[in-house]
Amino acid sequence: MYLSTVSRPRTNPPAGGRPRRRLAGVGGTVLALGTVSLITDVSAEMVTAVLPLYLVLGLNLSPLAFGVLDGVYTGATAVLRVVGGFLADRFRRRKLVAGTGYALSAVAKLGLLLAGRSVPAIGAVLAVDRLGKGVRTAPRDALITLATPPDALGRAFGVHRTMDSVGAFLGPLVALAVLLAVGPNYDAVFVASFCVAALAVVVLVLFVRDRPAPATPVDATRVTVREAAGLLRDRPARRLVLAAALLGLATIGDGFVYLLLQRREDVGLRWFPLLAVGTSLAYLLLAGPLGALADRIGRLPVVAGGYVALALTYLLLAGPVHGWPLLALTLALYGLFYAATDGVLIALAGPVLPARVRTTGIALVQTGQALAYLVSSVLFGLAWQVWGPRAASGVAAVAVAAALPASVFLLAPRRRRSAR
Repeated sequence: MYLSTVSRPRTNPPAGGRPRRRLAGVGGTVLALGTVSLITDVSAEMVTAVLPLYLVLGLNLSPLAFGVLDGVYTGATAVLRVVGGFLADRFRRRKLVAGTGYALSAVAKLGLLLAGRSVPAIGAVLAVDRLGKGVRTAPRDALITLATPPDALGRAFGVHRTMDSVGAFLGPLVALAVLLAVGPNYDAVFVASFCVAALAVVVLVLFVRDRPAPATPVDATRVTVREAAGLLRDRPARRLVLAAALLGLATIGDGFVYLLLQRREDVGLRWFPLLAVGTSLAYLLLAGPLGALADRIGRLPVVAGGYVALALTYLLLAGPVHGWPLLALTLALYGLFYAATDGVLIALAGPVLPARVRTTGIALVQTGQALAYLVSSVLFGLAWQVWGPRAASGVAAVAVAAALPASVFLLAPRRRRSAR
């Protein structure tokens, strides 16, 4: 993964009567942010594609130790997401807060060079990288919702996530090209990743506009800590955060999925980055259509279908299928999971959150999911170490099957209220 109000009225057409035409039904801000995400994901996936091998095979980390680091990579700085979201709401400087997050992640790529083979130092650098992602995600998604008509949110997030997934598709290929050019030199991958990330920051500064939320009389005052904390006293918002946490608890990291495939099918180390390419290709092809489908039939069924695909992915990793069928089915279903849940879950949650604290609300949901993911990564690493990879994968599938009905129950009332 993974929110703002979708009850904002349509903007009035410009003088002259005819509304401006928009590419794919979305505005320039969405396309600019999609470009930033595309470039950033090239950088991020260059590192992500080689990191499991670097840690597990290069530094000989155990599955449990990798689970701890993988959890830190996503969840350890989750609480700071709320801080970033609150600051963006209070000072109404969403672009500035998002840009700070993108810059932190870029600098962290160089930090991997300085960390060397020190596992604690690598963990600290990964935490800084995830801090950057945590700070930028909520303001970025709030910028998208502010620039998009309510009935086009699924399409807008689908377009954004499609562009994002283009970067995720290209990143491992760029990493593979670097490794083929210079040999198994991870430092070269880290340096190239930093250069690409810096370019994304430049695009954000030059081309992304920070549009204010629709003005109301109360907007003359700044958002307070008490007002932001009041989101958790609101029952629909509280149910949303709980559902996101349950789904995060049932999700293991990408690195585990690819390591399981590599060990089962003895994928060559040099070709390991192509596993992420397969997932990204499925995501790229499906994100836009599933976003548009969610606007037509409802976002909750699409999200639920995505988690069914995730459960099937884990069952395949625990089952008897081998060879190319296993690789193709697993990567396709894993990409389907991301396409059906990433942007669609954000669009689904929109009606719950008030406009003044929308970025804080996004951050609360993401924090709940990220903290749960930290727990799930450690538990899955422990299960792998104690029971073996296949048994651990089966337990992960059962966890998804248990969490999904409860999460649908928590999310369904908000969907009904949105329909009314």
